[in-house]
Amino acid sequence: MPNVLFATAELAPVARVGGLAEASAGLVKALRAKGTKVTVVLPDYGGIVLDGETSWPLDVPSWAGPARVRQGVAPGIGELVLIDRPGMARPHPYVEPGSGQGWPDNDHRFLGFSAAVAALVVETKPDVLHLNDWHTAATIGFLATPPPTVLTIHTLGYQGLCQKDWLQRIPFESWRYAWYESCNPLLGAIRSADKIIAVSPNYAKEILSESNGQGLHEELERRGSALVGIRNGIDTEIWDPTRDHCLPEPYDHSNFETGRDRAQVELLGRFGWKSSNNPIMGVVSRLVDQKGIDLLTGLGPYLAHLPARLVILGSGQSDLTQLVEDLVVSYPHHVAAVTDRYDEELAHQIFAGTDLFLMPSRFEPCGLAQMQAMAYGTPPVATSVGGLVDTIVDADDHRATGTGFLTKTLDLAGFVDAVHRAVRAYRVTSRRRGIQRRGMQIDWSWDEPAHEHVEIYRQLGQAESSKR
Repeated sequence: MPNVLFATAELAPVARVGGLAEASAGLVKALRAKGTKVTVVLPDYGGIVLDGETSWPLDVPSWAGPARVRQGVAPGIGELVLIDRPGMARPHPYVEPGSGQGWPDNDHRFLGFSAAVAALVVETKPDVLHLNDWHTAATIGFLATPPPTVLTIHTLGYQGLCQKDWLQRIPFESWRYAWYESCNPLLGAIRSADKIIAVSPNYAKEILSESNGQGLHEELERRGSALVGIRNGIDTEIWDPTRDHCLPEPYDHSNFETGRDRAQVELLGRFGWKSSNNPIMGVVSRLVDQKGIDLLTGLGPYLAHLPARLVILGSGQSDLTQLVEDLVVSYPHHVAAVTDRYDEELAHQIFAGTDLFLMPSRFEPCGLAQMQAMAYGTPPVATSVGGLVDTIVDADDHRATGTGFLTKTLDLAGFVDAVHRAVRAYRVTSRRRGIQRRGMQIDWSWDEPAHEHVEIYRQLGQAESSKR
């Protein structure tokens, strides 16, 4: 099995902002279970305790240092390498609390982190270097002879665009990072990596188009077969209703009615609501533009007519948080929300205790919540984008195999139509249960995606060996 150095800016549970943290943790756990040696490298944001810690300095450029490695065992993760350098330790990995804006020195923080990762590569000589998103993408430019390299694109929405002056600090083939009058870390890795993985097959197709390629579609198209799509998975040790301590009663696809009913009673009780025969719809999401929060709040006037109620858990942009809070004020009998934090227990209760799960994303490279919802027996209602198309089968278009509902158009009318169709299906008990059971029976784990990653590592290793 290859020795893989896996560099990421997020890793659940110690550094979690969005899907990158969950995807990184899930893939690493599955790769290790398959016998792959994976060294995980993460910025040292501060406050992360390691058991059996050892520490040593790294040889990095003066502007990036001093840099130091802390290596040990992190609870719930296993072996972990942290890189400490000036400016990395912050209360939030990317955003200044209060302002909602990115730290003004994020370019220096993460290009410096990339330089330190490169120094670690020189020391440890892994068989494969696996980079994730823009935060680690510049690593290749700090290596004279990089090992076979994989880049995973979790989203093109963030590319790390920074001042052109940064090109002078990238010592090897800096032209790959040049983007008009700026430096683009993600572009450099797209041009340099041996293999590029998009986090779902449909997203791999979407990013080749001008409308979804965020300006990089032509560069990606030039890479040809180097670009592949592999669906993310979910951690089925955490997201498993048969052994979920957050639920009042465990259940599986053969006996889910009682367990889900009890979960719904408990969920409604948290908001002072009583049970009824009308559907409860749930949302667990970051409140950011990508997630289509404007479409979600646009659903407000229709709730009384469906009729249905809506429970929202999420935090994020101040303007979108205000939209959700205004929705609660306008429709207090139909909407409840928690917008000041991410509540792990509440998230599990929403997946188990709601009847429909809403994902009105403007774009969604893969998405995890729709798979988590289906694993718990809650059919998703989602926009027809990215990995949502790969993971949800529309139950109106495919009666025998449907697992949820997809919009026909990416606008409020299309989303409202999909919700209406989902509510109609909910009211037919036998149909609703069939949709629920099919979603619960699908293997949403990381097992098959991890196998595909191992195969890519193996192919890269063979290609490297043939060069010698």
